[in-house]
Amino acid sequence: MAFERITESPSKHRYLEQQSIPDLLNGINEEDRTVAASVAKVIPQLTLFIEAAADKMLAGGRLFYIGAGTSGRLGIVDASECPPTFGVPYGLVIGLIAGGEKAITRAVEHAEDDPEQGWKDLQLHHPTEKDILIGIAASGTTPYVIGALNKAREKGLLTASICCNPDSPVSQAAEHPIDVIVGPEFITGSTRMKSGTAQKLVLNMISTTLMIQLGRVEDNRMVNMQLVNDKLLDRGTRMLMEKRNIQDYDQARVLLLKHGSVKKAMEAIPNEDARP
Repeated sequence: MAFERITESPSKHRYLEQQSIPDLLNGINEEDRTVAASVAKVIPQLTLFIEAAADKMLAGGRLFYIGAGTSGRLGIVDASECPPTFGVPYGLVIGLIAGGEKAITRAVEHAEDDPEQGWKDLQLHHPTEKDILIGIAASGTTPYVIGALNKAREKGLLTASICCNPDSPVSQAAEHPIDVIVGPEFITGSTRMKSGTAQKLVLNMISTTLMIQLGRVEDNRMVNMQLVNDKLLDRGTRMLMEKRNIQDYDQARVLLLKHGSVKKAMEAIPNEDARP
């Protein structure tokens, strides 16, 4: 099947500047409702990749995301949320973006056009065969990402790609291509919309499932979350009260702060010792 850049296909929505605000919002929502169904179609591919990635991470490997523009920013967001959500160390999940930190908030011209720079950026983290690299590119043609995937695969890293065009160059570069075909955007070529939403959903699925496989979730609770604000401290306190049948909120809060996480507090307090 020949490579087709569906993400650049004309939008079926016309004369947007003439539409009312409710019509515009309904049109965007109509398109957004199709994204989850497109993601559901790639669950078999995601399953195979996550099984392989979990084995790597259980053996001490790290997870890297690499992308440019919106795709790179989405990877950085997902990576940055893993430590506070799951209590893993910073550096276990790492996001790289073409153009470096400056590109997180503003476009860096031609940063994505260098096929050598992605691997150079990754080398700063001393990658090994235990590590995993996911290339994120809505179009599937980003040289920065393709070059990094090709080199990483050559060096023995586990590789995957997230793309919104079928049979793209970035998909061909990855061992585990994940192609989420969401169709033309509401605004022609604006891949920050449906394509970006699809990428975010897939990244959520990958990191969340991997963290569960690594034992960072118990039942349906974030028992390893970092207590970085009052909301999370309150959530953790109430979780500990429920799990260890503690009736006194202040007592549970003191115990949680002493041990640093719900999981550690639970391990230190047998059920029977906490009962009134």
